[in-house]
Amino acid sequence: MSETVSDQVPPPRFMPPVNDRNRHFWTGGAFGELRMLHCQVCRFWIHPPVGTCPKCGATTLAPEPTSGIGTVFTFTINHHPYNPAVPVPYVIAVVELDDQRDLRFTTNVVNCDPEEVTIGMPVRVLFEHHEDLYVPVFEPIGPA
Repeated sequence: MSETVSDQVPPPRFMPPVNDRNRHFWTGGAFGELRMLHCQVCRFWIHPPVGTCPKCGATTLAPEPTSGIGTVFTFTINHHPYNPAVPVPYVIAVVELDDQRDLRFTTNVVNCDPEEVTIGMPVRVLFEHHEDLYVPVFEPIGPA
């Protein structure tokens, strides 16, 4: 189980349109869970959410909590103030979850100096609470 980033006010974000197919992903943080679709036939994790399993073609997909643990697959440090309300620099990263090879998504790495982020860095999920949605972000595991 993970926690919500609460010791700081989260930066403003453009929030995604939420629908029945992705609601589990954007609301699981209320329970401290990074939820993704999991095929009930072959147990393949699926993200972004789709209607059928890309591995076996099954339509029996269910949202389940992942471990929320992964590694930084790649990243960039943004120094340009596209939105003056969002302080720079900040890290935009692709995190690969430990639950399955190639289970990756784009996020931010927080709670560390951007210059300390490295490819392969172990990270764990936290959530930024924005109204009724929870945005998954990651922080380093262990000393920075």
